[in-house]
Amino acid sequence: MSAPGSTHGAAVRRPTLTQVAALAGVSLKTASRALNREPNVAPDTGRRVRDAADLLGYRLNGIARELRRGATSTLVGLISGDLANPFYSAVASGIERELRQHGLQLVTANNDEDSGLERHLVEAFLERRVRALLVVPSADRHDYLAVEGNRGVPFVFVDRPPNGVAADAVLIDNSGGARSAADHLLGGGHRRIALVADLARKAPQRERIDGFMASMRAAGNTEWEPYLRTDVHDARRAEATVRDLLALPDPPTAIFTANNRLTTGALRALRDRPEPPALVGFDDFDLADVLGTSVVAHDATAMGREAARLAYERISGHTGPARTVVISTSVIARGSGERPVR
Repeated sequence: MSAPGSTHGAAVRRPTLTQVAALAGVSLKTASRALNREPNVAPDTGRRVRDAADLLGYRLNGIARELRRGATSTLVGLISGDLANPFYSAVASGIERELRQHGLQLVTANNDEDSGLERHLVEAFLERRVRALLVVPSADRHDYLAVEGNRGVPFVFVDRPPNGVAADAVLIDNSGGARSAADHLLGGGHRRIALVADLARKAPQRERIDGFMASMRAAGNTEWEPYLRTDVHDARRAEATVRDLLALPDPPTAIFTANNRLTTGALRALRDRPEPPALVGFDDFDLADVLGTSVVAHDATAMGREAARLAYERISGHTGPARTVVISTSVIARGSGERPVR
């Protein structure tokens, strides 16, 4: 038996059940019954249909089949920022491990910080009848999710709080962590302290900026104010921003970077300087200990586990008010944040 219409070097559409039936020489209904191993299909016919399916590379849509039979989906969706970022990867890992214990599977998608794409992804996941949806939101308001939630699908917000809808959330103590970093640098005698932050419109960054500023106000320090830089969204821009700060007539003696990507950019800018300023970054990252980088650390994997736990409790019937879990932070001193004022 050979597959008709084979091509080489060209894109091939996913094979259909209709093609399987035609190749096996049976009706569409018979092909479906044979592949689902239903009764009253002759053994020879069943083998012929399965051989045709193997030859064409046809696979049953198991999810759709189970849903048609009245089974419940085992899928839980995660819409997050870029999974190439180690922070989001760690969160997803924690979610997946917790869900696995309950026989649930994680499917993920990136929203690319695009609120329109986020809404599209929410709808796409709901169409696939996910049991719950975990969201690292890009939108500033989330009223539209109140309507989606009426379908009975629970939502859990991760890293960023909901605005306009009541929903469970797992957040980092962003303000407290930033205050700790600022206090750490102030305790080292620094006053000209630069703050390099990501998108200020995002809640975690606003909270980190606010926490840093609160520490400066409490210390009566205003010398940091010329060194505030916000909306620095990637490592490349962070590197350029730090280089510009260090080129000032009175450069900062210390720098606080408000997430791991910005810390990476700052390290690149500082690598060739014989006497670099002190540096503390928010978020731990791989090799930070090897590089001697002081950080505000938190457990991103635990954050994912907590989000999955809340989702599973909702799936299991919990109907109480919205809950918020806050993940604690701590400063880990590794050398870069303890450099003296020069």
